[in-house]
Amino acid sequence: MAREVRVDQALAAEYGLKPDEYARILTLLGRTPNQAELGMFSAMWSEHCSYKSSRKWLRRLPTQAPWVVQGPGENAGAIDIGGGLAAVFKMESHNHPSFIEPYQGAATGVGGILRDVFTMGARPIANLNALRFGAPDHPKTKHLVGGVVAGIGGYGNCMGIPTVAGECTFHPAYNGNILVNAMTVGLARIDRIFRSAAAGIGNPVVYVGSKTGRDGIHGATMASAEFGEGSEEKRPTVQVGDPFTEKLLLEACLELMASDAIVAIQDMGAAGLTSSSCEMAGKGGVGIELDLDRVPCRETAMTAYEIMLSESQERMLMVLKAGREDAARRVFEKWELDFAVIGRITDSGKVVCRKDGKVAVDLPVGPLADEAPLYDRPTKPTPKAKPLGKLPAPRSVGDALKTLLACPDLASKRWIWEQYDHLVMGNTVQRPGGDAAVVRLPGSRKALALTTDCTPRYCQAEPEAGGAQAVAECWRNLTAVGARPLAITDCLNFGNPERPEIMGQFAGCIEGMRAACLALDFPVVSGNVSLYNETSGRGVLPTPQIGGVGVLDDLTFGVGLALRQPDLALILVGETKGHLGQSLYLREVLGREDGPPPPVDLAAERRNGDTVRALIRAGMVEACHDLSDGGLLVALAEMAMAGGQGARIALPKGASPHAFLFGEDQARYLIATSDPVGTLSVLRAKDVSAQALGESGGRTLTVEGHCTISIAELRALHESTLPALMAAPGR
Repeated sequence: MAREVRVDQALAAEYGLKPDEYARILTLLGRTPNQAELGMFSAMWSEHCSYKSSRKWLRRLPTQAPWVVQGPGENAGAIDIGGGLAAVFKMESHNHPSFIEPYQGAATGVGGILRDVFTMGARPIANLNALRFGAPDHPKTKHLVGGVVAGIGGYGNCMGIPTVAGECTFHPAYNGNILVNAMTVGLARIDRIFRSAAAGIGNPVVYVGSKTGRDGIHGATMASAEFGEGSEEKRPTVQVGDPFTEKLLLEACLELMASDAIVAIQDMGAAGLTSSSCEMAGKGGVGIELDLDRVPCRETAMTAYEIMLSESQERMLMVLKAGREDAARRVFEKWELDFAVIGRITDSGKVVCRKDGKVAVDLPVGPLADEAPLYDRPTKPTPKAKPLGKLPAPRSVGDALKTLLACPDLASKRWIWEQYDHLVMGNTVQRPGGDAAVVRLPGSRKALALTTDCTPRYCQAEPEAGGAQAVAECWRNLTAVGARPLAITDCLNFGNPERPEIMGQFAGCIEGMRAACLALDFPVVSGNVSLYNETSGRGVLPTPQIGGVGVLDDLTFGVGLALRQPDLALILVGETKGHLGQSLYLREVLGREDGPPPPVDLAAERRNGDTVRALIRAGMVEACHDLSDGGLLVALAEMAMAGGQGARIALPKGASPHAFLFGEDQARYLIATSDPVGTLSVLRAKDVSAQALGESGGRTLTVEGHCTISIAELRALHESTLPALMAAPGR
């Protein structure tokens, strides 16, 4: 028999509730909750589930456009991509679990975001990820990189869904708290999108998927607190995934969705059965009764508290139409999955759970689902960065380029993406390593372009500019492959919101994102907020990760970054002033991290991007690459290495070599064309700054008067960094 647990302020604090929050619960209920009830409040009122510190600011983000089918508030967002189809997508974090147990933390992050998408009735067609690790020489970095990459690959590969794009960077700010953000994109019929609002008094509530165990209990609460001493001891709060079961669950759900049996469906993700039942009831304005003795369990003597708070993976909660239980059961039994009718929808406005024939939970739905405390936390603006001033005498251009191409942030991530099956399904047109992945829609000439982007060092220096730049670079990367950008999802990773300077970073980044989304007609349709990403008071860099989706109406007009032909003219699009503040050149070559980030001119972004896209659509562009980290010469080297063709360029008269070649000015592209006269004419007619720099050809990269380096030498440097890191002993 379960031991009675004393519920008081001390237990509430252990569950992550503040004294005033616990007092509010007592007032709302007019009594002391039992352990299960307190656990449910702690999960639903956690930062992870309730967005209690961020909701005020999230309302600032633009979420609507004629092509938006479903905005924020559901399991995932959806946009109309034509032909009766919707792209369904979302990005989420699994940061804390991945630091504690990297393989399972990353794997279950992938599993969770996949469920968010197929819960909407969409078949997943692509995965992406954005990874931030600590310093390469930190004792834990090699272990964390190896575990996270293996977890992402293990889960996605077993599911048979390609991992097509992503990011991986390193900085000491992530030593104690890595970031693992996962994104999934799926396809659904626009008239067959499923949502989570429960309805129909008396309708059956059905549990499907895997059995419930004790893994992951209080995972949502753990994800809403900063790390301190003994973080590794939190391993029991990390879920354990089984991708083979999830594959069965995917197929069973989509099969049942082809019928009209489902009223509502919700993934059992963070906070498990608690969040799925409370959110479904809350959205539908109904009550819900559950018989916990009917919940399939893989462990004996599980209490109501454990069953309601478990975050065991590969589970779904459904509301079915009355009388459809047997038909649904046959589908799930065919796929060898658990199926149990565990409750019904009521008009009580309460969530009532019975265990061992007795009422174990009796709570009003409203306070759980919709009445978590909302905080208007104090904000402290980030001080403006001081100008760089005069920089020291630079090293040679050639040495600087070699240093940058070999640095961990810019080095090839082939070691990572070769562990992912990026070609399964047979629709990956552009593989990892370019500006954006391109995935063909089955049986069509249409394709989706997908990318993830953020530059945390910009956000640290000037949050508003950094937030705008993250959205603009995402838009630029989609444009660079010829796609029409449509919408974004976000994963907002920040430190402790109770510190005004952190909340100031959050607010600033949101304002920058808002401005960019409005200027670029690029709405936010889904997302996630991950706060308390810090250890012992040291926060991560502010990292508002952006995931973007665009559409190519005809693959014939798509381009990549590879220089594959000689004698192509190389044209720099956009104005270059040589901005080196917060640049990788400044950090990696000069050993400094200071100065303001590059300014973001959103009107120029829109004008330049729209014009480049029109040139691509007109067939006038053979290759295109956006300019970002490392600036012009890094971009040119990447184009040369990708296609095996060298290039020769000359600097404009009077240009400062290092600033011109390595500055990170925004709104810029490097394009290769066989029609330089026509291309420059179009650009100038649209009032877009542009200049011819040189041409492709040969086996070397030459900057006249400064350096000549073989492409083979650059590739060897570029490809060796990450394998060397992972092979190094003692890390």
